[in-house]
Amino acid sequence: MPTLPPESSAPAQPYLRTIKSFVKRAGRTTAGQAKAFETWGPQFLIPYQQDPLDLQAAFAPMPENTPLVLEIGFGMGEATAHIAQVLPDTRFLCCEVHEPGVGALLKRIGEKQIGNIRICAHDAVEVIEHMIPLQSLDGVHIFFPDPWHKTKHNKRRLIQSPLVAKLAARLKSGGYLHCATDWEPYATQILEVLSAQPLLRNRALATHPQLAGYAPKPHYRPLTKFENRGLRLGHGVWDLVFERA
Repeated sequence: MPTLPPESSAPAQPYLRTIKSFVKRAGRTTAGQAKAFETWGPQFLIPYQQDPLDLQAAFAPMPENTPLVLEIGFGMGEATAHIAQVLPDTRFLCCEVHEPGVGALLKRIGEKQIGNIRICAHDAVEVIEHMIPLQSLDGVHIFFPDPWHKTKHNKRRLIQSPLVAKLAARLKSGGYLHCATDWEPYATQILEVLSAQPLLRNRALATHPQLAGYAPKPHYRPLTKFENRGLRLGHGVWDLVFERA
């Protein structure tokens, strides 16, 4: 089985110091979202730290052996809340820096009494680097990351080899990385990057060889309003699901 050298012995990756997992978007926090920060933030927000996260304490009272999924960039949190309800016995650690989005998800958590989500309102790249222990994740969700359409901006895309190597190292054996995008050139790049990572293998090649490496939409991922609009306009959506060998 492929192995990865200890991170301390690997050369520094400039990508992880200079490329962030987000772009700050303009947006105004509503009164309801602000109230959610006040009411639910103390219970469901996890402060960023430069040390490994105590997952058992963070998700108490859920059992320590409960599957753990990291989500990078959840927008306004509608899909995240849906998935957490579909998979109530899975813990979800979700990273998002857009304050209205964080407030919106906190509001959904409170209204729907969702107990298996924790939010770190910080750059996911730094969270992965410092807070997520190696081989601790059962899954990673990255849905509709910014495609950076212009060729000169492609280097800003989140899904690149250095980050994928970090994620693969933090997956347990059999753990999965699920990406989805509605921009075909980005889907092609993601497929190439994930296929090149020696710790990962493409689940769809064995189960759905007719899809050329792409996967059917897993049952837990809902169709978002944004995605539904794109489908009505004739846009495609590509899911990619790889697992750690």
